[in-house]
Amino acid sequence: DLGPFAKESWPEPAKGFAAMVARIDRDMGRLLDRLRKHGIDENTLVLFTSDNGPHSEGGHKSKTFNSSGPLKGQKRSLHEGGIRVPMIARWPGRIPAGTTSAQVAGFQDLLPTFARIGGATANVPRDIDGVSIASSLLEATPKIVPRSLYWAFYEGRGGQAVRNGRWKAVQQPYHTKVRLYDLKDDIGEQHDLAAKRPKLVAKLSEIMKQSYAPSDRWKFKPRRR
Repeated sequence: DLGPFAKESWPEPAKGFAAMVARIDRDMGRLLDRLRKHGIDENTLVLFTSDNGPHSEGGHKSKTFNSSGPLKGQKRSLHEGGIRVPMIARWPGRIPAGTTSAQVAGFQDLLPTFARIGGATANVPRDIDGVSIASSLLEATPKIVPRSLYWAFYEGRGGQAVRNGRWKAVQQPYHTKVRLYDLKDDIGEQHDLAAKRPKLVAKLSEIMKQSYAPSDRWKFKPRRR
């Protein structure tokens, strides 16, 4: 069911994409209405986000509706277009409407964040990668929790990346030189600054090395000869 988009002149995958977005919007509205109906609206934190950037699968085009905006890459890429997604947090009476946060976070941060909000921090394992970002969500003046984010991707020729503040290092394919980007001034990752900032590259490469956890099930493929 392509709904109101059935008669558009777009390719079928684009119509389906638009219809799915419209349904999600409708159903999120129904969910919020149900929370209000049952009187638990102000006691419920709702988060809305995505798992990755746009893709080019099943006939779909990642550039449809300018899905990735100015970001480089798409799903399975460690550039921002593949891994950077928005997150909307809603909690009436606790999170002021219309506020924004520059907090950088990943899905690994949700467990400790929920535990902090729910008063169950004692039950959170100490050896997990995530950190609580509750302060950046709930405080009147949101506090940014300093941290690095690390990604490892094993499909194809593999790759890894690390984000530390405004700086991001990308090594994809895995057996290539590390590229360096300043996301504050270059969100599209168009200008590799590795040659100009070798000490910073070394620092971020060390974070990659320390963050990588070897596994018998997940391994980078050997270099091609």
